[in-house]
Amino acid sequence: MSPVFPMLTVLSMFYYICLRRRARTATRGEMMNSRRAIESNNRALPTNVEIVQYAKEVLDFSSHYGSENSMSYTMWNLAGIQNVYPSSGDFTQTAVFRTYGTWWDQCPSARLPFKRTPPDFYSQDYVELAFEDPVYPTAVHILETYHPGSVVRVLACSANPYSQNPPAEVRWEVLWSEAPTKVNGPQARQFTPCIKQINFPTNLIRLEVNSSLLDYYTELDAVVLHGVKERPVLSLKTTMIDMNDDDEDEDEEKDGGGMESLNKQFSVAALKEWPTNGYFDKLPYELIQLILSHLTVPDLCRLAQTCKLLYQHCCDPLQYIHLSLQPYWARINDTSLEYLQSRCTLVQWLNLSWTGNRGAISVSGFSRFMKICGFELVRLELACGHFLNETCLEVIAETCVNLQELNLSSCDKLPPQAFNHIAKVGSLKRLILYRTKVEQTALLSILNFCSELQHLSLGSCVMIEDYDLIASMMGAKCKKLRTLDLWRCKNITENGIAELASGCQLLEELDLGWCPTLQSSTGCFTNIARKLPNLQKLFLTANRSVCDTDIEELAANCTHLRQLDILGTRMVSPTSLRKLLESCKDLSLLDVSFCSQIDNRVVLELNASFPRVLIKKSFTQ
Repeated sequence: MSPVFPMLTVLSMFYYICLRRRARTATRGEMMNSRRAIESNNRALPTNVEIVQYAKEVLDFSSHYGSENSMSYTMWNLAGIQNVYPSSGDFTQTAVFRTYGTWWDQCPSARLPFKRTPPDFYSQDYVELAFEDPVYPTAVHILETYHPGSVVRVLACSANPYSQNPPAEVRWEVLWSEAPTKVNGPQARQFTPCIKQINFPTNLIRLEVNSSLLDYYTELDAVVLHGVKERPVLSLKTTMIDMNDDDEDEDEEKDGGGMESLNKQFSVAALKEWPTNGYFDKLPYELIQLILSHLTVPDLCRLAQTCKLLYQHCCDPLQYIHLSLQPYWARINDTSLEYLQSRCTLVQWLNLSWTGNRGAISVSGFSRFMKICGFELVRLELACGHFLNETCLEVIAETCVNLQELNLSSCDKLPPQAFNHIAKVGSLKRLILYRTKVEQTALLSILNFCSELQHLSLGSCVMIEDYDLIASMMGAKCKKLRTLDLWRCKNITENGIAELASGCQLLEELDLGWCPTLQSSTGCFTNIARKLPNLQKLFLTANRSVCDTDIEELAANCTHLRQLDILGTRMVSPTSLRKLLESCKDLSLLDVSFCSQIDNRVVLELNASFPRVLIKKSFTQ
């Protein structure tokens, strides 16, 4: 018999055991969901009166299509009563997230996904809404007015944002979650997911969305929370989100201490007393490591409790080279980071996006973790990390000497002076500063010292006084720049574009959407087309001056173009678009919404002639 056969047999047994356990867990989950549904339907109705309230305030969000200085297409439109519903269509009074579909994953600035992302985590964006009165929720109504279907999760928080005495522990409960589903048609709807009961009152609701299946931007008009003041008598017991959570016994009380209890209860000394591992310990170390690499972080924490051998493997720093904690944002705190500290000494990719808010992670806790685990970091994701301050960025700059990618998207509470420290990270190749308060002086310093930059996002950075000066510095110092996001940059002119196009000729992606100071008559778009022949994505969204000459220049010079957005221009004709489509064989996305010369008949004709291209034409009823 081949010596490989016993190894394969043991491996097969291991997979069989894993599958059996997952099957039992799934079956148990289905039974519990069924029991909950039955009990929920049969419970006595509460005697107190149901309260109906619209969101009072938008507290936080990850992105929006709109400007930081207006109300058009911003998340702030979710506060108060509906503005549009039940009408359907593209309206500026609604809340719109920055992206939709899979287009942003197909452009040069796209980032590689993290491994070990749990299969049931679909969220791409979020918005948090505060209501006047804490209630036990009985229903949540989401008014969607255009391309509905993006909401994948609804959560409730135990913290009262209007209380003077914040709770020692902030708890989140999932009211409803589901995988993304395709909704036919863009028409408005009232979405009322079937939520479960929780055992605390709330006036803080969070919506998480995934727009990957949408044909265009989703638009939300309002959120209505129904609830009662008194806890229903027959409310079901629920379990708070906790990294310790073990589905073996849903009624087991959790200690709320992150992963600390795992560390305390299952020490190496205790594991020495456990029985032998049968034949499993005969497998090569590398093979066991490969098997365990398919487990999520919570699964690794649970498996570490089973025996000394697996404890050793589950704590091996090689299992944490790529670590994404974003899917567990509600569970991560200082204790969690301390628990993971010894395992993350070799971590290269770290995702802490969305984590640590409302006091869950302290500056000292984050700093301790980075000083031990930051030396090998190449990629660091900190989007929406509102616990960050200047000290945190200083620690990153001093510790992460190999850092190449830094994402501070929507870290809008970081003080402007904090960004000066980024200039010390000379190895940076990707920097995302979308919706931050970075100022001109700090940005000039970053561009001067970080000459290896290839991807730079400055979308909605409203504190920059002179974008022409910034563009000039990029042209002089950032010769390797491949992608640049200047979304809603308010003051760049043809002079800045000329400097940029002359110096950054490797650019493959350029977003100049909603840049009102650019005028086609100055030749700025012609300059882009002639100087940047490698362009694959060009967004000129809402620039009313884009004309046939610009489109024809793109057709002649930018034949690798894949994505083009010219929403809102009245000066582009069907003839020039046909020339573009004939020349740019790789074009897959063309947005001509609100282009008055391009009506639905023209879109149908172009679709028939160029079926490989998805032509977007938004509408307002």
